[in-house]
Amino acid sequence: MRAAFLALLLGGCAVTSSPVAMPVAAPMVAAVAETDPVDTAADAADDPAIWRNRRNPAASLVIGTDKKAGIHVYDLSGKRLSFTPAARLNNVDLREIGGRVIAVASDRADEAQAHVALFTLDTVARRLVPMGRFPVGAGEAYGMCLWTRKADKALFGFVVMKDGRIDQVAIDLPPGKPPVVRTVRSMKLGTQSEGCVVDDRTATLYVAEEDVGLWRFDADPAAPTTPTPITKVDGTTLVADAEGLAIAPEGRRGGYLVVSSQGDNAYSLYRLPDLSYAGRFRIGGGTIDGTSDTDGIELIAGNFGPRFPQGLMVAQDGDNAPETQNFKLVSWRDVKRALRLR
Repeated sequence: MRAAFLALLLGGCAVTSSPVAMPVAAPMVAAVAETDPVDTAADAADDPAIWRNRRNPAASLVIGTDKKAGIHVYDLSGKRLSFTPAARLNNVDLREIGGRVIAVASDRADEAQAHVALFTLDTVARRLVPMGRFPVGAGEAYGMCLWTRKADKALFGFVVMKDGRIDQVAIDLPPGKPPVVRTVRSMKLGTQSEGCVVDDRTATLYVAEEDVGLWRFDADPAAPTTPTPITKVDGTTLVADAEGLAIAPEGRRGGYLVVSSQGDNAYSLYRLPDLSYAGRFRIGGGTIDGTSDTDGIELIAGNFGPRFPQGLMVAQDGDNAPETQNFKLVSWRDVKRALRLR
């Protein structure tokens, strides 16, 4: 009787469908250069990092992971300068510490036991020199970003596990001795996460939970581990997966947080410090092919020479057919002009 009543009730009701969310329009920004493609096929190139040469900005370097083979060093024309073999490196970040450029990558060679791989960037020879692999904790190491604490210049890393756990590690680099990597706290998001970036100015960690949205944490190891939500994956301004994160700082607290909106091949911007939505763009429309399915991104503001006078953005290209995947180099000035940012 109850089933018949429900059928009658539903049969008398009009069925309406909810409107489908559509991504907000995004202007095209042409890439200025692209790197040589990685050596391995399919899903291989993943995440870039940038070293800015203060004495000669046009001689700055880009490093990028090939998660099936190792890690590359490129110049700003995209030419590959060197390659360091390493098994299953995923995300990479770098910092200058005590006169050295230290690069740290998440290492997925053992999916049950997370590691980080440390390198020194030889800026003269323009190659990465391995310093070793160091265990972090159980799980599959996925995302990776670094933070230099302002008070004492201590170096910390954040290793984002594939299941959403985030391990903060202290990275000690004693002169003449092997590095020491130790876990100082853990945090947790609910589902698969990867991209992360730290704003050194404000000691704020930003993390992308791929199908959910963006979160922030206090980067200090003594701070609470509860995340603060920033924005949701809504299908309009941010389309799943939310992937790579980068920061373009301006002044003491301003600038932009940039996110790879992988689901519609775009990049979304949020103003700092209030994290209000600021616009979105795509890479394409020039003589170099555009990007799609982007995983990692990096962005450094400042002068990088005449082609990148206000900053350099690097984005992984998930479909560089007919060649294998690579990274695209974009002028931050061109992005700001396209979005009419100040």
